[in-house]
Amino acid sequence: MRAGTGPVTRPDRRGSGVGAGADAELVARVRERAAAHGPDLDRVDLATIVRELGGVMGRTDRAHLEGLVRAELHGAGPLQGLLEQPGVSDVLVNGPREVWVDRGRGLERADLDLGGTSVRALAVRLAAAGGQRLDDAAPVVDARLPDGTRLHAVLPPVAGDGALISLRVLRRRAFSLDELVRAGSVAPALAPVLRALVSRRANLLVSGATGTGKTTLLATLLGLVPAHERIVCIEEARELAPDHPHVVGLVARRANVEGAGEVDLASLVRHALRMRPDRLVLGECRGAEVRELLTALNTGHEGGCGTLHANSVEEVPTRLEALGALAGMPREAVAAQAASALHAVVHLRREEGRRQVAQVGVVHREPGGELQVVPAIEQVGGRVRRGPAWQVAVARWGLEADAATATGSWPGDGSPG
Repeated sequence: MRAGTGPVTRPDRRGSGVGAGADAELVARVRERAAAHGPDLDRVDLATIVRELGGVMGRTDRAHLEGLVRAELHGAGPLQGLLEQPGVSDVLVNGPREVWVDRGRGLERADLDLGGTSVRALAVRLAAAGGQRLDDAAPVVDARLPDGTRLHAVLPPVAGDGALISLRVLRRRAFSLDELVRAGSVAPALAPVLRALVSRRANLLVSGATGTGKTTLLATLLGLVPAHERIVCIEEARELAPDHPHVVGLVARRANVEGAGEVDLASLVRHALRMRPDRLVLGECRGAEVRELLTALNTGHEGGCGTLHANSVEEVPTRLEALGALAGMPREAVAAQAASALHAVVHLRREEGRRQVAQVGVVHREPGGELQVVPAIEQVGGRVRRGPAWQVAVARWGLEADAATATGSWPGDGSPG
């Protein structure tokens, strides 16, 4: 069937989104015509192109064809439908018949077969949509798609069994703390503690492994910041979107193909200090920028936040020391700076598919100079209990007043201590 000579059937979920009964040539022709418009393409233009080339078709088929082409041009093509499903945070492609999604319960096999779609070709197109190069000379890419989705793709021979695609969905809105409590991510007894940390302008780190919800929790905490305060967020890729009226974002930029134009996180932290921040936020601390962050939080900038990869609050000092070494900081300097700059660490863990706050720790420096983060509150097996640093936390964070509801009703053994 030639373009414009008959109806178009709705596609199934195999292949590139074009079903066995659909006219793949028509989709290709619409896509080619639309691509010629470049970034100036809007919904009216695409609808016009579909009418011109599609001939006689129903309203439903026309809208579906338009959605297919739009996903190919500005989205993730056959993966776009998965990215738009409620609750999906990650979409992973290991091959045409190996597509996985994370809906908050761990990875699940998706009911999607890419069929004849080349994973490599899809990865290259997505990288180009994010303004990055992906080929044999540059087989690994980390990019941001036009809709904010984060892309990481790897080509052979780095990926031994074929091209790999990892997509991280940009959350459209931040959750409120009450929503996280209802979802089970934050125990009811912990909510007043988190509110107290924000209201007392504590400098804190949110730690956890990949995919535990660090960015989600950080955005929620920033939503508790008073509306008259100015928040400056520094990120490698824009992910934080707190529900707050005064948030400005700075995003790092990589060097171009000529090796010029790089703006790293460390320099952005220094620039942010000149932007009159009430709250300085580093989206993810994973390199030499730890030096600038600790320095900033030691110069009167209270209420600062950041995220950090770590396995528990007790292991945060080791992680900070490793990052400090990248910045040329000796262990003693890291301990002195961190003990003075940081007040608390909130640690997240994924258990049985659920992301939850597992520990809240107090940053402490031993008389011998060793940096420690001691648990003040822990959640183990669904039970919340006080840790060895609870009394220190009460004194430092004002929990007797701000967390009164938590001190008398700890789930578990029924006693407050």
